[in-house]
Amino acid sequence: MVRILTFKYFKQYRSVITSLNTEPLHSSLQNMQPLSVELVSRTEREPLWDRLVREFHYLGYQNLLGHRLKYLALSRGRPVSALGFSAPALKLRVRDCFIGWSDQQRKQHLGRLANNSRFLIVPWVRVPHLASHVLGLTIKELKKDWQRLFNAELLLLETFVDPRFFKATSYKAANWQFLGKSFGSTKQGTGYVYHGVPKEVYVYVLNKNFRHRIGCIQKPCDLFHRPPQQHSLKKVEDLHMLLQHSQWHPELIARMDLTEADLSTMADELIGFHKQFHRFYRRIEHQRLGMAYLSGLLSNAQAKSAEPIALEFLDEHAVRPLQQFMKHYGWDNAGMETCHQHTLSEEIHNSAGMLNVDSSEFAKKGTESVGVARQYCGQLGKVDNCQSGVFVGYASPKGYGLLTCRLYMPAIWFSKDYEQRRKANLVPPDLTFQTKPQIAIDLINKIVATNLFPAQWIGCDATFGQNPDFLKALPAHLHYFAAIGSDTRVFLEKPKTGLRAYAGKGPQPKKIRLLPGQAAPQSVAALAGSKSLQWQSVILAEGAKGPILAEVVCKRVYLSQGGLPEQTPVWLFIRKTPDGQTKYAISNAPADTPFSELCRVSTMRWPIEQCFKEGKDQLGMDKYEHRSWPAWHRHMLYVFLAQHFLLKLRLRFKKKLLV
Repeated sequence: MVRILTFKYFKQYRSVITSLNTEPLHSSLQNMQPLSVELVSRTEREPLWDRLVREFHYLGYQNLLGHRLKYLALSRGRPVSALGFSAPALKLRVRDCFIGWSDQQRKQHLGRLANNSRFLIVPWVRVPHLASHVLGLTIKELKKDWQRLFNAELLLLETFVDPRFFKATSYKAANWQFLGKSFGSTKQGTGYVYHGVPKEVYVYVLNKNFRHRIGCIQKPCDLFHRPPQQHSLKKVEDLHMLLQHSQWHPELIARMDLTEADLSTMADELIGFHKQFHRFYRRIEHQRLGMAYLSGLLSNAQAKSAEPIALEFLDEHAVRPLQQFMKHYGWDNAGMETCHQHTLSEEIHNSAGMLNVDSSEFAKKGTESVGVARQYCGQLGKVDNCQSGVFVGYASPKGYGLLTCRLYMPAIWFSKDYEQRRKANLVPPDLTFQTKPQIAIDLINKIVATNLFPAQWIGCDATFGQNPDFLKALPAHLHYFAAIGSDTRVFLEKPKTGLRAYAGKGPQPKKIRLLPGQAAPQSVAALAGSKSLQWQSVILAEGAKGPILAEVVCKRVYLSQGGLPEQTPVWLFIRKTPDGQTKYAISNAPADTPFSELCRVSTMRWPIEQCFKEGKDQLGMDKYEHRSWPAWHRHMLYVFLAQHFLLKLRLRFKKKLLV
């Protein structure tokens, strides 16, 4: 709604805004006196409150809901804090449990609660203990003002604290009580949408006899969050009740814009999804353990290794069995991976699809975990102790996912000194050393042989893109789009080469070289910095935050190998993004490939990067504590299944993936 200002109000507004004093104020609380709190709603100071909140509060300014009051805290007349109180949340599980009221009582007495919806200490003020002191002063005024203006006695105050940014120190110091976390949804229209960030809920009791006034009794809140866990769960279906109350990882769910109604069916969806893999377990108990592990990866738990997952979704007696399930138990994880590929293919295969291969590293301490060695770790950006895996994924206009992987075993692990470690970690006895490109070729050939994922393109990062043997070994029907380093050297035109003229002394020339007068190769970074290129501004894709813009050049070049040009030219694709990054790739696509097609293919590399980001940030891809060969691969398989399930949710609820 547009607010129309009268001329008189406009002059007051301009006067208040232009007179704001933003000089730094670093002092003690004692030197801030006299400190006062002033109700500014519907006064000439209200525009100042609006501006402070709009510019400096992390949530910005919005019209407060229901009954609302705005306060400024003033030190010698100078604003130092802005507070807003408004209508409380209509439904709030931990608060309603704490109060103990019925639905009817809540409807009758909800107006006797208020929400501290905005609290700001202006950024140029640094005064210890100021926030808690201001809270105390404001609450005294609030009780009287609420009664006077709205004819209602306040019984309780509530507030939400985002733990990503704040520790609620001021509320704790002012004797507010922590109740738990919100569900993570917000009202939208007539329903609720899960925004993905559960907030910490704090309350301040204004009347100790508030339950007597309402006529209710407090409920045990731990039962409200989660049903009591049985000492021993005997059937996999018993996990269903736990899943209904589980805190799904907020960022995963928020990115799909799921409603509260959608969330209520997620436990059913996960149970149904997992049942298609039951035939690969040898025992019903294995089904239960697998279901728990998958649920743990999708949950909001901080730790996602076997022990915390067992304690969260099973009981203390299941810790050892879950660890053994991942390392020793004889279930068919290879068959499960094949089933995953078949079902994923049904959902996302498309003629415009693209295979992708990438390596990913996982920082590790110690030397006993399988495949650990000092090697380049992309996660850390340096050489360090880590494991590294080779992964193959698939992307199409319908979706994307990871298909298969293998742990890279450094050459040292095949030495005599490591024989005992290989046995302890159950490394297959017939495994031999392979480089990452060799592993990648094996995995790609196996995926291509399934005919499940139609593609004309394969993408890869620079680990593989700078390896000529890998590029030559790719299936002949696939065009590669391969990332390269900025120091890769190219020729803009094919130079003349041959044997140098015999100088009359010494042996006859036998080595092919550039002939005199031919231009030397230059790095792609130097080429990108030259003024000879004609850049084109393009919109590569539509992202969640708007169009993804780039400056792009496509040019036919000859790669330099040992200072000499390769026989066949390739496409050089250079992309500059608004954040200043420049990325380089080469492709063996035909010379008549449209510019638009190369731009499209360049975006098909993002999905596998998104798989790694989502996997590590939210699904515990790098949070495992397994040491053995079987457990590492089984853990990654469950990460694949977790991402597969999230894709099914998007398709099931017809939600668009936001990237």
